[in-house]
Amino acid sequence: MYITGLPDLLIEPIVRDALREDLGLAGDVTADAVIPPRARFKAEFRAREAGTVAGIDCARLAMSLMDAQIRFDILKPDASEVAPGDVIARVEGNARAILAAERVALNLLSHLSGVATLTRTYVRLVDDLPTRIACTRKTFPMLRGPQKHAVRCGGGHNHRYGLNDAILIKDNHVAICGGVEKAMEMAKAAAGHTMKIELEVDSIPQLKQALPFRPDVVMLDNFSLEQLREAVALVKGETILEASGGVNLDTVRAIAESGVDVISVGALTHSAPVFDIGLDAV
Repeated sequence: MYITGLPDLLIEPIVRDALREDLGLAGDVTADAVIPPRARFKAEFRAREAGTVAGIDCARLAMSLMDAQIRFDILKPDASEVAPGDVIARVEGNARAILAAERVALNLLSHLSGVATLTRTYVRLVDDLPTRIACTRKTFPMLRGPQKHAVRCGGGHNHRYGLNDAILIKDNHVAICGGVEKAMEMAKAAAGHTMKIELEVDSIPQLKQALPFRPDVVMLDNFSLEQLREAVALVKGETILEASGGVNLDTVRAIAESGVDVISVGALTHSAPVFDIGLDAV
């Protein structure tokens, strides 16, 4: 699978801030104390478990921001499958610079590869079905773009990126508006011709109230399998149905088999285990 990476313009501020946090006000005092200024270092980013790579450009940027002369060769680009021992990238250059960037590079690469790997696990459980696995806005502050990119590297799909992408009417909106009908009427009046409207419902009666307004997407919040099947039969493909809530690796297959179009999984970004990667001298 070929995945276009995020532009450096978008990820450089994240990497730069992470380096600034780590370097503090004095820089890498350890490397400055024990490593000669002109010492060279060659190392490999090596996978220590099986999984999916994401975030390699963050690692590259961490190195180049410390020293533009560092050579960084990518062997396994984003979305690549790796086995234990596989070399993801090689780096060579000034030793002090590489060591100063090491932790930031590994933190971002390991976290984002963890997101991609968890996503790929979910996707494989339903890959013979038409249901899409999607992430949510439950992302780490300032890491939404890279995390959503990592989901795509794992074969998943992206939900909206922010509050401005689409109208998503949730339970609190409905409560404040005074009901599904009023909320949908107001959303329809406000939406431009390119703006999609999604409505969250928590019962079949609410779904029935919504359908005459023809929402683009209906989120079925914490529906049982029986309710999901009933909703699919009721809608008959006339709107996109998204299942949300109670989704994990043990339940995702049965939820997909209900016939819903999308399953959104917050855990892809907020609970992905870190993927084990080391930077080993060669």
